[in-house]
Amino acid sequence: MPDPHKPLRDDVRMLGELLGETLRQRGGDALFATVERVRALAKSGRAGDQREIESLASLLHELPVEAAVPVARAFSHFLTLANIAEQHHRIRRRRAYQQDPAARPQPGSCDEVFARLIEDGVEPDALYGAVVSLRIELVLTAHPTEITRRTLVYKQLRIAEALAQLDRPDLTTPERGELMEALRREITATWQTEEIRPERPTPVDEVIGGLLIFEQTLWDALPRYLRTMDAALRRTTGRGLPLDAAPIRFGSWIGGDRDGNPHVTPDVTRLACIVSRWMAADLYEGELDALRLELSMTECTPELRARAEGAREPYRAVLRVARDRLRATRDRLGRALTAGMAEQRFVIDRRASSPEEDRLGARQPADDAEVYENIDDFVEPLRLCYASLVETGQKIIAGGRLTDILRRTAAFGLTLVRLDLRQHASRHAAAIDAITTHLGLGTFSDWGEGRRQAFLVSALHDRLEVPPGLVADDQTRDVLETFKAAAAIHTESLGAYVVSMTRSPSDVLAVALLQQQAGARLRIVPLFEEVETLRSAPATMRALFERPVYRDRIAGRQEVMIGYSDSAKDGGRLTANWELYKAQEAIVDVCRAANVELTLFHGRGGSVGRGGGPTYLAIQSQPPGSLNGRIRVTEQGEMIQAQFGLPEIAGRTLEVYTTATLAATLTPAQPALSEWREAMDRLAEVARTAYRTVVYETREFIPYFRTATPEQELAAMPIGSRPARRPKKGEDEGVESLRAIPWVFAWTQTRLLLPSWLGVGEALASAFDRGERDLIARMYRDWPFFRSTLGLIEMVLAKADAHIAAQYDRQLVPEDLMPVGADLRRRLDTTIGTLLQASGSDRLIAHNPVLRRSIDVRNPYVDPINLVQIELLRRLRESDDVDSQLWHAFMVTVNGIAAGMRNTG
Repeated sequence: MPDPHKPLRDDVRMLGELLGETLRQRGGDALFATVERVRALAKSGRAGDQREIESLASLLHELPVEAAVPVARAFSHFLTLANIAEQHHRIRRRRAYQQDPAARPQPGSCDEVFARLIEDGVEPDALYGAVVSLRIELVLTAHPTEITRRTLVYKQLRIAEALAQLDRPDLTTPERGELMEALRREITATWQTEEIRPERPTPVDEVIGGLLIFEQTLWDALPRYLRTMDAALRRTTGRGLPLDAAPIRFGSWIGGDRDGNPHVTPDVTRLACIVSRWMAADLYEGELDALRLELSMTECTPELRARAEGAREPYRAVLRVARDRLRATRDRLGRALTAGMAEQRFVIDRRASSPEEDRLGARQPADDAEVYENIDDFVEPLRLCYASLVETGQKIIAGGRLTDILRRTAAFGLTLVRLDLRQHASRHAAAIDAITTHLGLGTFSDWGEGRRQAFLVSALHDRLEVPPGLVADDQTRDVLETFKAAAAIHTESLGAYVVSMTRSPSDVLAVALLQQQAGARLRIVPLFEEVETLRSAPATMRALFERPVYRDRIAGRQEVMIGYSDSAKDGGRLTANWELYKAQEAIVDVCRAANVELTLFHGRGGSVGRGGGPTYLAIQSQPPGSLNGRIRVTEQGEMIQAQFGLPEIAGRTLEVYTTATLAATLTPAQPALSEWREAMDRLAEVARTAYRTVVYETREFIPYFRTATPEQELAAMPIGSRPARRPKKGEDEGVESLRAIPWVFAWTQTRLLLPSWLGVGEALASAFDRGERDLIARMYRDWPFFRSTLGLIEMVLAKADAHIAAQYDRQLVPEDLMPVGADLRRRLDTTIGTLLQASGSDRLIAHNPVLRRSIDVRNPYVDPINLVQIELLRRLRESDDVDSQLWHAFMVTVNGIAAGMRNTG
């Protein structure tokens, strides 16, 4: 049987050879020889020759910065090219399945899952109803450690497109030669392009960058995927997907998430909403132009003829009016952008200089046309055209571009995304402080929880109005102005209001009061993040539901967000997973008892340490009954590109989200046995104690962390608008004030990956010592939650490298802190050993040979970048002045390691 992964190896080899040509041409034979020498030493070291690793470290130590940086860049570029090849191979494998889906549907595809559900006893009508009622929302968020410049992303996309073209079986020899030349050009252009941003992005930059993924892939990938779902649904149930069904929708935090980010102001939020509406109008206008070209037919219903006022080509006449209204809408929004902020000219200029066509420059003003305010107004003429085509026997035409546009309107509306707002609970309490002080009632924050709730409920019931002249500091004014801005923004542009660090009912009621006073009406979503607040979350929600003023407000629907990042930073990954699982179960029970429809919002990150991992596995391991066809999930920074950057990958991502949610809804896992739950309680308690003993109670840990990792240097990099730390509470700040993303990022760079596994080894070892080895084996075999939790940790352990982490210690850590590092590496070895015992395997991820090989291939290329980074950190820290060359070189290594590890934070 032919090896299905040989094409991937061939692609990686070819790209590596082209990179080698570039190194020779642009850096000379000396650079190429050095790179080859480093690669040989790294491979020998990986094969077990420790002397070669020492030789490699010595070689890189002796290189001057100007010689070391090109070496690090070379390995970084190779890893990026390998990533592109792997992404393309995923598409290649997906297409192989699609060539004969009936014989061998791809696991997790609509065909495979729908058929399996029917075989499992789900009635076709039940399957159809569940598919139609799916409500999945993917929420894009900015990433404080997103590395790759968008300029380079576009070059990488062109490399991927060339690889796809090379797979064509009918390529002629000249065509193949042209594609190889195109690859050489792109690889050379990438090598010649500066990979480091010159300055930190603003929130508006992040808004624009986040929305470009719609233009890049999602605009076309979504309707294409819905066609796939429609076809599979017809094959399985005999009925197709309704045009107004929107199983997948999109939200955003970019420009609305102000928790700890002083740069996200009310003006930024307004501009974020304008940008998304402008882009939607622009994209829809292009679709209507194309649709008008297609709908040249003359036969129509009397209703459409009347609307077209007797025009010879009625469809074109009706659509011309809609097109002109879109143009007027886009133009008005464009003027609002340029008037609102000078930087927004980038949005207009970017499209005007599009290589495809100068679409803006070619358009005529449409000032006399009425603008679109609501999606229903836009949909109405499209529906009229659709009905006319169907009624006049032209359904096949209606099923083309017009169907795709209608499906886009259901998913994207007129805004592409609905923007969530987020703020820390303490900021709302400070705003209420200002109000109670102004009214002569004292300081709200000093009151007990009972008095707080009583005041807020009374104020909500009586519709308390605050007289003018409220005295407030800048932060409080920002909070109040944000609510006023929300009241003025179009309701279709806004989603939820997320309350970070919710600890009590008053944290939610305070937002309800502030919204009421401003005239805003966003659904309020409490975010439970740390272990203790997860444990108290059910009581918090129960108390809220007992308040009639709150019950009236939510109208039987409640959204609750659970945070994976801070819970793991607080208690470790294993404990956090279990607390999240139990909290979801309890919140589901509370909502069911209160007859409230629940939607859980999962604040997952890209890395396992922050709740990331394979989507299907993560959804399938949720508590039974916690989904019910509804879920919201964050997609963060770097993962947006990884999950949606290529059209076929985007389609697969959308498919996996829907099929996993559907399967978990219709065939939920059986509830965990009480014996398993008790064992998990013991594991979690031991894991949390071990984790907190190291991270929070070991006096030397913070000094060690700051010397052994590049945490402090990462905070100064221009890679995100949000500060790396929350506002200082004192000079002695530790892990508490550090945000979860850079916390994970720092350990990823050193490849110790500590946040994802610390505490797990001690927990499993304690279970084995209690004679629970067989119990753990049964839990791993039969409990999806436990198996997925350990499986994700196993993936991290396969990427971790104690030897590289030790190199950081040798060069950067003072002698008195060295025992901390030695202890952590010992704990890592223990964790690997105990996890292998639990899984019954003799090697990490032995069940996934593709991933195993990918890691093994990457390691010799990541190792040299780590060693260069260590040397650069040593020199940076020994230098009295800021050396721009050293600093730039360090940032190059950060890029390279992130590419090799496939994530940052």
